Amino acid sequence: MFAAADAAHRTASRTMPAPPVTSLATRLFRLAVAAITIVVLVAAWYEAEMNPAQLWRDSGNMATLGADFLRPDFSDWDVYTNAMLETLAIAIWGTVLAVIAGIPLGILSAENVSPRWLVFTVRRLMDACRAINELVFALIFIAAVGLGPFAGVLALFIHTTGVVAKLFSEAVEAIDPAPVEGIRGTGGTWLQEVIYGVLPQVMPLWISYALYRFESNVRSATVLGIVGGGGIGMTFNETMRGFLYSQASAILIMVVITVSLLDMVSQRIRKKFI
Repeated sequence: MFAAADAAHRTASRTMPAPPVTSLATRLFRLAVAAITIVVLVAAWYEAEMNPAQLWRDSGNMATLGADFLRPDFSDWDVYTNAMLETLAIAIWGTVLAVIAGIPLGILSAENVSPRWLVFTVRRLMDACRAINELVFALIFIAAVGLGPFAGVLALFIHTTGVVAKLFSEAVEAIDPAPVEGIRGTGGTWLQEVIYGVLPQVMPLWISYALYRFESNVRSATVLGIVGGGGIGMTFNETMRGFLYSQASAILIMVVITVSLLDMVSQRIRKKFI
């Protein structure tokens, strides 16, 4: 019995492939990558002025800040609620406008349904929209239309359009081509291919992407207010600049609760469609 097992083991060891031998060029390449990584990390450390000792030196200030944050003050809850509703309104309209614009732009930037020259042009335009942060767009629109939530809506609209169009186009490029080819074979137009062959396949994913971007835009809208884009961010900025940390803590708690509730609602909606 043992002899048979030993013979089987020797046979298996002879049939097993030998482990690959790492060449000198591969080892040198790995060493070079590791060295470059270390150099980049060290350079970024100094460029970012990393100073862990400063946390210890300023521990008194951090203790005072933490103590105030642990005593949230909801005495102005009605003001915070109205500001939070304004933030939600900014996120809703920024997302709705982006989805409306992102549907045709996403289709036009999908390689499997649009000409190559058009795909290239639309994608570069969407790259520009994504590359510029919402805060930068907010500053631009504040200069154009003034302080307030409308500037925040426009900032979210432009940036989110670039993100949504990319996500929508990737969903279109992953569809099953058979329904589209079937419609084309029966003499259907390009628009009929999109409506009856593309949209039914991508709609669940598009809804999921739109809900996710809405959640993200709620968080972004809170930041836009800091630069004057309206919403609860403006109220938070005023409390922080006035060293009213207890009120700032209450605002952050309201933001966290709102985002958590939106996340739970979005999950339920996603389950209905996916």
